[in-house]
Amino acid sequence: MKRKTTGKLDIWLTALAPATWGTTYIVATELLPPNHPLLVAALRSLPIGILLTASLRELPKGIWWWRILVLGGLNIGIFQALLFVAAYRLPGGVAATAGAIQPLLVVIFSWLLLGEQPSKRSIMAAIVGFIGVGLLVLSPAARLDWIGIAAAIAGAVTMGLGTTLTKRWKRPVSLLVFTAWQLAIGGMILLPIALVVEKPLTELSWTNLLGFIYLGLVGTGLAYMLWFRGIERLKATAVSCLGLMSPVVATLMGYVVLHQSLTPIQLLGGAMVLVSVVAGQQSNRFGDSSTTRLKVLP
Repeated sequence: MKRKTTGKLDIWLTALAPATWGTTYIVATELLPPNHPLLVAALRSLPIGILLTASLRELPKGIWWWRILVLGGLNIGIFQALLFVAAYRLPGGVAATAGAIQPLLVVIFSWLLLGEQPSKRSIMAAIVGFIGVGLLVLSPAARLDWIGIAAAIAGAVTMGLGTTLTKRWKRPVSLLVFTAWQLAIGGMILLPIALVVEKPLTELSWTNLLGFIYLGLVGTGLAYMLWFRGIERLKATAVSCLGLMSPVVATLMGYVVLHQSLTPIQLLGGAMVLVSVVAGQQSNRFGDSSTTRLKVLP
């Protein structure tokens, strides 16, 4: 009984990460300076990453220097850059729909890198979730930009691979240190790109500062720590399905805060996403992934 309760708690805590990420759009549009997406992405991860790393006084050793470079790039730096390229070149619905292919990619990566045989349930959950996100956020008038679509799909590949490798490479330090390393490296990758591509940020209001504090502490630091914790305790395919909660929360925030309307098709899409998320968690009933030890090459 205790073990089952703990599994449910792990799912709920992990789900808080994409739910928090779903608030990013409303925070970015209402609180943060406009036309600086890459700089915003860098500033949401780099300060908190450096602050935590400096205060914890622990640096990677040996093989973990290049592993953290890979993980920080995949999970944060490269992923965020591709995400904002897609966001700028595509309507939000198209970008979210293209990115929703990530659970299906994680099924494939988990099979190849973790030896987790894909089940029909996990494959169907990923497909239903992809269709559900499309119904939830994709409008008939959405324009297509192939560079934007390629960036969105590449972002899904990047985050999916990062999720799987995080599962494969068992962290050698505490969860907080592990998260801090990736936030710092990801921000360092993003910052020079932002400074080259975008104009300098010349003005910062108290409202902007409040937005950065929320994104840094809650939307990035806490959210990524819960996400990495979930990757350890749940199967990678189950975690990736929880990521579909982000567009659901973003849509609900638009409805509640911005008073946007919801169509019956959107409600159907949201229901399909929730079914996909629930179905994706069923795989955790077939073995405790947190105690499974896979013999894989480093």
